[in-house]
Amino acid sequence: MEEALRLAASCLADGDVPVGAVVIDRGGIVIGYGRNTRERDGDPTGHAEIVAIREAARVHGEWRLEGCTLVVTLEPCTMCAGAIVAARLERLVFGAFDDKAGAVGSLWDVVRDRRLNHRPEVVSGVLAEQSTAMLQEFFAGHRKA
Repeated sequence: MEEALRLAASCLADGDVPVGAVVIDRGGIVIGYGRNTRERDGDPTGHAEIVAIREAARVHGEWRLEGCTLVVTLEPCTMCAGAIVAARLERLVFGAFDDKAGAVGSLWDVVRDRRLNHRPEVVSGVLAEQSTAMLQEFFAGHRKA
């Protein structure tokens, strides 16, 4: 999670919401790094989770990321939760809950929906205080501007 927090902090220079993510393989090696790039790239799919999953799939050599863990600083949205299920990630670890767009328990619970063919293990609230503080500082600065 500490690496994901470092990636989140790097978003600030581009004016992106500070969210960072990493994908870790079975052996504990980081195979995907991601941070929000929507503002930088003008890409609505440039969420940290999507960026990390894409890189992990390239490094892993296939789209199925079975046995891998996604660690992200903020609860995934519906798009990212869908990508987590589609990639067959074994585990999702996230920091702060997202009461406005969270799809892993806050508004929806996409990853645990029994109708889907894959349901990863979920660990929430890891270093949530640090993730929340970074997000609150970012949005407080945007409200003043």
